[in-house]
Amino acid sequence: MKKLTAILALVLALCMFTACSFAEPGTEKYAEPVEVHFVRDTDDTLDANFFSQFPDKTMEDNLWCDLYRDQLNIIVKYDWIVKSGDEYDTKLNTAIAVGDIPEFVNVNTLQLSQLVEADAIMPLEDIYKEYATDFTRQILESDGLSPFQAATINGHLYGLPNVDSSLMIADLLWIRTDWLEKLGLPVPTTMEEVIATAKAFSEADFDGNGEKDTIIGIAKDLWSQMFSLRGFFNGFESYPGIWVENENGELVYGSTLPGTKEALKTLNELYNEGLIDKEFGVKDGGKVAEATTNGKCGLFYGAQWNSIYPLQSCVNLDKNAQWQAFSIVGAEGKVVKAQTNVGTLSWTVVRKDVKHPEAVMKMFNLFIDKNWGPENENGIYYAPLDSESIWKLSPVVPTNPHKNDGAFLDLEQYRKDGDESKVQGEALSILKKLQAFESGSEDGFALWGWERIYGAQGAYGVLIDYFNKKMTQDNMFVGAPTETMVSKMSTLEDLQDEVFIKIIMGEEPVDAFDKFVEDFNVLGGADITKEVNEWYASVK
Repeated sequence: MKKLTAILALVLALCMFTACSFAEPGTEKYAEPVEVHFVRDTDDTLDANFFSQFPDKTMEDNLWCDLYRDQLNIIVKYDWIVKSGDEYDTKLNTAIAVGDIPEFVNVNTLQLSQLVEADAIMPLEDIYKEYATDFTRQILESDGLSPFQAATINGHLYGLPNVDSSLMIADLLWIRTDWLEKLGLPVPTTMEEVIATAKAFSEADFDGNGEKDTIIGIAKDLWSQMFSLRGFFNGFESYPGIWVENENGELVYGSTLPGTKEALKTLNELYNEGLIDKEFGVKDGGKVAEATTNGKCGLFYGAQWNSIYPLQSCVNLDKNAQWQAFSIVGAEGKVVKAQTNVGTLSWTVVRKDVKHPEAVMKMFNLFIDKNWGPENENGIYYAPLDSESIWKLSPVVPTNPHKNDGAFLDLEQYRKDGDESKVQGEALSILKKLQAFESGSEDGFALWGWERIYGAQGAYGVLIDYFNKKMTQDNMFVGAPTETMVSKMSTLEDLQDEVFIKIIMGEEPVDAFDKFVEDFNVLGGADITKEVNEWYASVK
């Protein structure tokens, strides 16, 4: 018996040695705690969908921080946290300017380039090569290598992409369909009909206050994924903020196209007619969301997830309210293409003196595996039934770029054959949400927003239709910011938004657009265009 026990002990020891020997480096738990310091912003969706239900939790005390601690022995700390994206950029830009760089930080490409120029962050290609698991590579590279190209400078990768879907960037047109039905109006198929619908909504006085309401939801951040104007401009063959190919095969900045002036002229007319809030230029998305919830808004351009926030709040307050996402439309005779971009909006960079830079790669691996791996717990860590936005509690948030469209197609197949056994992973988590909604229970009604995304008439059906009908206009420049972009693009973007808002509000004439184009080129735009086309020629 003693001999058998000794043999079993030896076999067990060999098995443990073998398991440890074959464990991928990016999944190993540290022997001693490793503290990682991030900075970050939060948004209204976390407050509305998570912290309102779990007021005892914090950004450093939640299930994601627990997971990193328990499985990797990584302790997440935040040097500072601010409320919104604008505040985050301002605070981070100040930190960059004075050299107060956090250990690990999520940045945009311009901030990344500034940090490289300051020699403040380290190359990460070796860490990616050594510590990224095979599954992580598969996910991060599944939408192409553009997210990596955007963070590659002088042949070195300086940022790990928090990848996201390019298709998901495209704007949709959200409309209150219960108002359409009350007025007997069809779904608009042209820009002229969109405007006519907005006027009809405004004059109907649905809230009974005896006044015309401002119907078209727009926030001061004209190009965000909520209350955006991208989809409106796209209807005039204008593509603000991205680079598109002209008839000569050269790249031009989409904000300077002739259709932009036509779109601005139309928006000014809508503003003068009272269909746009007179104070939109100073109201953030949260303020416009309040107006939408209170029945002051009947249509807006935004993202597929807008049914979860802010529209879920609208239908919670008014059970008769109904919203649906539709394709953007164009002015009569205009080609309609919804603009997209590299879906990745942030990259995680690492300060040069960090002792354990590989820790962030381990966090990427765990985040991806826990949400989309073979034995994922997506229904707990990403898309639980009882609360939304849980994934945002992680300081790193790389996404499976095809998770949403893949889940929608799986659900479409289920709607055809009824075979639930074929529905796996995140699609199964979403199906349970849809079934809870369809049950008609009070708790189920809180999942209305998910049905508007993944139901038979869901938003993702529109996005897939964009893709199938080639209705997207990609950003043709996906490289790292050029030299002049780094020094001047931020100023040019501020100038653009200032001029556009003044034109819409009538503080400047529509012809001020022509002056903007001239100023854009003189103040650096011409040099940027030259650099962009040099890059484009090199990759063609």
